[in-house]
Amino acid sequence: MAENNNVNNAAPQQELNELLQIRRDKLKALQDEGRDPFTITRFEVSHHAQDIKDNFDAMEGTVVRIAGRLMSKRGMGKVSFCDVQDKSGRIQLYARRDEMDEVNYDRFKKYDIGDIVGIEGDVFRTQRGEMSVRAKEITLLSKSLRPLPEKFHGLTDKEIRYRQRYVDLIVNPESKRNFEIRSKFVSYLRRYLDSLGFMEVETPVLSPIAGGANARPFITHHNAQDIDMYMRIATELHLKRLIVGGMERVYEVGRIFRNEGMDTKHNPEFTTCELYQAYTNLDGMMDILEAILSGAAMEILGTYKVQWLGNDIDLTPGWKRVTMADAVKEVTGADFMAIEGDGEAAVKLAKSVGVDMDGVPATWGNALYETFDQKVEDTLVQPTFVTMYPVEVSPLAKRSPVDPYLTERYEAFICGCEMGNAFSELNDPIDQYERFKAQAEKRAAGDEEADMMDDDFVMALEYGMPPTGGLGFGIDRCSMMLCGTDSIRDVILFPTMKPLD
Repeated sequence: MAENNNVNNAAPQQELNELLQIRRDKLKALQDEGRDPFTITRFEVSHHAQDIKDNFDAMEGTVVRIAGRLMSKRGMGKVSFCDVQDKSGRIQLYARRDEMDEVNYDRFKKYDIGDIVGIEGDVFRTQRGEMSVRAKEITLLSKSLRPLPEKFHGLTDKEIRYRQRYVDLIVNPESKRNFEIRSKFVSYLRRYLDSLGFMEVETPVLSPIAGGANARPFITHHNAQDIDMYMRIATELHLKRLIVGGMERVYEVGRIFRNEGMDTKHNPEFTTCELYQAYTNLDGMMDILEAILSGAAMEILGTYKVQWLGNDIDLTPGWKRVTMADAVKEVTGADFMAIEGDGEAAVKLAKSVGVDMDGVPATWGNALYETFDQKVEDTLVQPTFVTMYPVEVSPLAKRSPVDPYLTERYEAFICGCEMGNAFSELNDPIDQYERFKAQAEKRAAGDEEADMMDDDFVMALEYGMPPTGGLGFGIDRCSMMLCGTDSIRDVILFPTMKPLD
């Protein structure tokens, strides 16, 4: 029977079963003939599809060895045309019975779309001008036992695309492009930080304390030591220990785990870059994040202009920098600096502009932050650094030397999304202990996202940490922006999914 590839959308289960059986029968026949493709261990590849296309004039007539997946087949008489896909893209395969061994050609006629083949032949252009490889020999390297999705509809169900990323990457070029951009972004930021004298390090994923962020951790158990341990929710506290130790400039690109909800912007495990630099402050951290995101856009995309979440974004260096209080005043008209320190008046002011303060501690800082969070954050479309956060929501940031109610902290926003979080790091061990103590009290009262007391980190600060700037940002969210995607699952190869029963 003719093969219908539209199995992921509409093919009845019986028809799918028949297709699967046909391919297994073909494999059995090959094995009975002593030509089991799964016994082949190596095929020497000399070129890839895009290499040939980019250098066609110089390569025309050259004998090449390419390998890839058969994505289409046309004309199965004495002449056959196929599209072969490798890691670089596709190129046409031209096979003619009287130009290759007839037995080899007849075997090739039985190959299915999805099979992986090795081809030896010469580079040429067909009469219609198509750059192609004229086959002299075709070797079946791996048998595809499942048909690919029908070519005109592809794998369009996003749920299936995330669960079967291997098929998504085969049939949807835009998915592969996303992950190439992500890889290039990570490569760029590493080269940039290395050029500034930063050293890449690795810190523990498992720890007896979950610290460095307000988040609910995953808990596991270490059998040998018979203790519960936490999968890290941040790399911050270990990296700052290294600053104490004199390393001065360190960074880590690593996986983070937070036992929280999932949506288009959040996955329980994700990748961050955290970096710490001695003898600099908040301003230095703004310069670095701006340079990383704008520089990556120019190198990878060739432009500072990107489209994301329905907006035209301009990443040209020189991003807006504004204090949280000024940002709130710009959008709502509420002037929190006029009543600084007055918790009762601040709560009243927040409510007057429609902020929900239920369950929020009635302090000036919390009222300011809630007003920003509920009324301002979503309005920040173009790249914006929001600075000077209240002490109450910044337990690891240094207090402003000119305003005890605020800290030297910023968050960067694009399209209403947080793109980075940075501090002039708190290096006063006494102040740090008191803030940890306040967080521990919140945790004891039932706040599972509050920081734990970390006595060893306080001890490290007691040895002395220089003035330090620190920055953390999500690789996944930055990749979303550069790719122009609206879901974090589009830039995580294997996102967390609920198991299918």
